[in-house]
Amino acid sequence: MDDIEALREKLVELQREHQDLDDVIDRLVTHQPVDFLQLQRLKKRKLQLKDTIQKIESQLLPDIIA
Repeated sequence: MDDIEALREKLVELQREHQDLDDVIDRLVTHQPVDFLQLQRLKKRKLQLKDTIQKIESQLLPDIIA
């Protein structure tokens, strides 16, 4: 059970970081001049987070035998 709790905590942390990045990206886009290199790096990190979040969510789902 400790592993499941650790995964849930990590999931919440990653989701929070993903949302924070989303907010930063939105602000960056609305302010001129736009730093496209920084924007690209933030979007790449956001995609990495999304992939990790999906992996953790799949680990937390119980195996369903069809």
